[in-house]
Amino acid sequence: MTAALIDGKLIAEEVRMQVKRTVEERIAAGKSRPGLATVLVGDNPASHVYVRSKRKACAEVGIESFGFELPADATQEQVEKVVRECNEDPRIHGILVQLPLPGGLDEEAVLNTISLHKDVDGFHPVNIGRLAQKGREPAFVPCTPAGCIYLLKKTLPSLRGVNAVVLGRSNIVGMPVALLLVREDATVTICHSRTRDLPAVVHQADVLIAAVGKAEMVRGDWVKPGAVVIDVGINRIEDPTHPKGSRLVGDVAFDEVKEVASHITPVPGGVGPMTIAMLLQNTLRAAELADKL
Repeated sequence: MTAALIDGKLIAEEVRMQVKRTVEERIAAGKSRPGLATVLVGDNPASHVYVRSKRKACAEVGIESFGFELPADATQEQVEKVVRECNEDPRIHGILVQLPLPGGLDEEAVLNTISLHKDVDGFHPVNIGRLAQKGREPAFVPCTPAGCIYLLKKTLPSLRGVNAVVLGRSNIVGMPVALLLVREDATVTICHSRTRDLPAVVHQADVLIAAVGKAEMVRGDWVKPGAVVIDVGINRIEDPTHPKGSRLVGDVAFDEVKEVASHITPVPGGVGPMTIAMLLQNTLRAAELADKL
């Protein structure tokens, strides 16, 4: 068996085009143009790349982009002041603080400063709390976990009753995606560094979401034949045969696992594009929520 590729680029483009159409309809109806503020602190090269790609994506779908850049030595008060000003600006519907922040800054305090109704990253404690509670709905769902579930729904007829294993328990991916799977009536196991006999636990998965941040950790013999594998990992490894001397790989040993799984996301080109697509979708939702306030 060779797994079918889950084309995150193609599926993300479908989401983006739908957002673009809806934004155009909003403008034609005389409503406000959705606006996204990105707050970037410091000079982390990867963060600058991510923020540029988000601003470019906004422009492509008609969302107005507001960029705020602060130096690496910005104080906690300065960063929070920018966020509070964004909270008060009616042109801004969503606020994204690019993580990680430079050392010495309290990330949790900064994220808590974001208005609940502008928390398009979905990390506000109230949004996460609502996600965890049966019968409650968060204003926004974290983008990468939402993208994972979207890909699964495009791949499987239903997640009801499937054995889902989440490898990793981070606040950004592992825990939120586990909560989303529970909402889809999956039976969920969360694995981490203390899990006993990790390969055996992973082998039980009908659906595996790998988000542990370790290059090619999941081997082919870990995976149940026919499983659907969503690889969230983005790791750079040395490769002297590559023109750049290195290449990107996921948390899954792709060449091995593709011979066992039924479906698998590539890295790059799988979950990554979905993260930005979900951010655009959340920003549009924020504008729609603002219409009702």
